[in-house]
Amino acid sequence: MGIGISSSWNIFLTLLFLFLFRFSLAQEPHSHGEPEKLGEVSFPISCTAAVQEPFNRGVALLHSFAYTSAENAFQRVAELDPKCAIAHWGIAMAYFHQLWDPPLLPATISIAQGEIQQAQQIGAGSEREREFIRALGLLYQDAATVPYRTRASNYERAMGGLAAHNRKDVEAQVFYALALLANASPADKTHTKQKQAADLLEPLYRTYPLHPGIPHYLIHAYDNAELASRGLAAAKTYSRIAPSAPHALHMPSHIFTRLGMWEESITSNLAARKAAHQQGDTGEELHAMDYLVYAYLQSGRDDDALQVIQQLKNMPPMNAGDFKVAYASTAMPIRYAVERGEWADAAGIVPPTGAPPHVVAIAVWARGLGLARSGHASEAHTEINRLRQIGECLRTLGNDYWANQVEILIREVMAWSAQADGKPIEATVLMRASADEEDAIEKLPVTPGPIIPAREQLGYLLLEQSHPTLALKEFRTALANAPGRRGAVRGAAHAAELSGQK
Repeated sequence: MGIGISSSWNIFLTLLFLFLFRFSLAQEPHSHGEPEKLGEVSFPISCTAAVQEPFNRGVALLHSFAYTSAENAFQRVAELDPKCAIAHWGIAMAYFHQLWDPPLLPATISIAQGEIQQAQQIGAGSEREREFIRALGLLYQDAATVPYRTRASNYERAMGGLAAHNRKDVEAQVFYALALLANASPADKTHTKQKQAADLLEPLYRTYPLHPGIPHYLIHAYDNAELASRGLAAAKTYSRIAPSAPHALHMPSHIFTRLGMWEESITSNLAARKAAHQQGDTGEELHAMDYLVYAYLQSGRDDDALQVIQQLKNMPPMNAGDFKVAYASTAMPIRYAVERGEWADAAGIVPPTGAPPHVVAIAVWARGLGLARSGHASEAHTEINRLRQIGECLRTLGNDYWANQVEILIREVMAWSAQADGKPIEATVLMRASADEEDAIEKLPVTPGPIIPAREQLGYLLLEQSHPTLALKEFRTALANAPGRRGAVRGAAHAAELSGQK
């Protein structure tokens, strides 16, 4: 595997490294339209009575991740009441995208710090408001020298104290639950923090059925194979609580995807895409389109999936530096090629220019997979080397989650290359290692899951090696992890037929 990387690729990698230090600066908040129906929120404040309702609106926007609209709402509150310190907390909160990647943009940290300082200088009118401001201040404090995870943990602990001091305060409990979810480790398959958040939210869900944040965060808490069935009630109600918020229309599909409810996911994301497009929210529109393509492919509606991808090509130029935008726009055509086994098309995938490295990685992986499975295994080694470069780059920058994901992708391409080279034992060892590692790590909220789960690939690898009984076992595990995936269902049926089992 000592094939050299071309000079053009070296130039690309140099640009990639330079990009890593500046791509966040290019991520400007999208200008979203103002949602009209956001649910019911009550966050009592000590400011003038005239700004109470606009402030509640800003909090409701935060709970549906309509961050730009929330910022505008809190700015308006601050203009109407210049002595309203908590309004500046709201503006700083609008820059904290707790479940997104990245949660803080370097370009906005100093702005948020200024808002916290202004809130502190004005002085809040209640101890409860001061606690909210102090807690968020910990997140932005010493941002240049203290790692984000440390600051996020400090924020979580402070919010835990605030929630303990204000047990009857709905917003204190809800924002604390969100802080728990934001700090949940993808490696914790016992889902400790998710369960802790759910324990806070479930009683509130029964008492405050129209609060938008409660079902939203319950969906995130239950967005895993272990707990997904518990999220169905929240999934069915959130979109009705805040029907004008594109994110609220989309979020139910996280649970529908986990449970293999493809028609429900399609309906959810068609509505979310329409609302996002009307409001000019490109990131949310693409996010819904990606989940839509995924659901179409799983339900056998390949032509509908292709139509969405063709519509993607006709969209105006997008900000490739925005992870949410770059991931969805890159993943859709890759899903279409790889899910359908169109290996020549996969081999022709071109990595996006200007995208974050972990997005570039899935395009390089698709190329490598396509080459290995279309009779060009020797060429796939070049893509393996490219993936290694990206993985090392991510590791150097401390992005261990995505560095680990890239390691999984590397082993998958190596496994199919080994299979093509007549090394079935090596191939199986590599793919099983990928499957075991992937199963031990949760996905992030921005993705429906791996393009093709490694466990599902292991099933097909074993089928190629004429081991249908072993393959069936892997397909069954894959379907337990991701019910209803078309590739795993078809693989299991074929393996069962070959092995004489049901």
